[in-house]
Amino acid sequence: MAACVARGLGREGILPGGAVSTRPDTLVAEEPLEIRLGGKPLAITMRTPGDDFALAAGFLVSEGVVSRAQDVANIVYCSGATDDGSNTYNVVDVQLAPGAPLPDITLERNVYTTSSCGLCGKASLDAVRTTARWPIADTPPVRVTPELLAALPDRLRAAQGVFDRTGGLHAAGLFSPEGHLLDLREDVGRHNAVDKLIGHALRSGRLPLSRTILLVSGRASFELAQKAVMAGIPVLAAVSAPSSLAVDLATETGLTLVGFLRGGSMNVYAGEQRVDVYAGAPDGGLTR
Repeated sequence: MAACVARGLGREGILPGGAVSTRPDTLVAEEPLEIRLGGKPLAITMRTPGDDFALAAGFLVSEGVVSRAQDVANIVYCSGATDDGSNTYNVVDVQLAPGAPLPDITLERNVYTTSSCGLCGKASLDAVRTTARWPIADTPPVRVTPELLAALPDRLRAAQGVFDRTGGLHAAGLFSPEGHLLDLREDVGRHNAVDKLIGHALRSGRLPLSRTILLVSGRASFELAQKAVMAGIPVLAAVSAPSSLAVDLATETGLTLVGFLRGGSMNVYAGEQRVDVYAGAPDGGLTR
């Protein structure tokens, strides 16, 4: 499902010379999504409507709740989500399959996420360090060249249909080691875009994603590194900076973390064994 956009909103623009122009504009939609697990509230995220079931499934993978398509019995929109009984399509309920362990849903786990920061409500760093179902053990190891990595942002940007109309969405792209785009998801929150990618992979039985490269627009936060690790992704690249905790997690888990992937230059912060540095970098722009 494509991401939603809101049309027909007025915008006034000031042109050179002080002239004022008024015309309709297209903006990306942002609405809350409540994720319930077995009927109990688990999290609320501000997201771009679309791929909501994949978003919920990917979120549960990132939280260590599920790891196989068989773990999920059903995902539905909740009718009667408002006082008048109407369906807002902003509440989804995930029912786990019989035998799948139901986690303890406490206030510590019950989180509110925003489009910018993701899981801001975690009680502590230890609560975020969930145990990965699949250690990053790509055998043989994925090997990529600096030239291939440098080409990925342009390939991602060329595939962003909604961004072209709104300029307001983050993207997450899944690539093969040869640089082929396997999947692309957009959302007002970069963490949501990654969850949508991972959720699609879960529902189609493709986890772990051990032979893939994840590219995200914007920065690489701890949370995005965690999501990559939880899905078994060996390489995470970002067009902007990583956080110190993202580097720490990548170093601990063996994740290859690349940041500042722009215009042919890049920094490799962890897992440099997967980057063929001897192949050289465009314009000599590889930093380790």
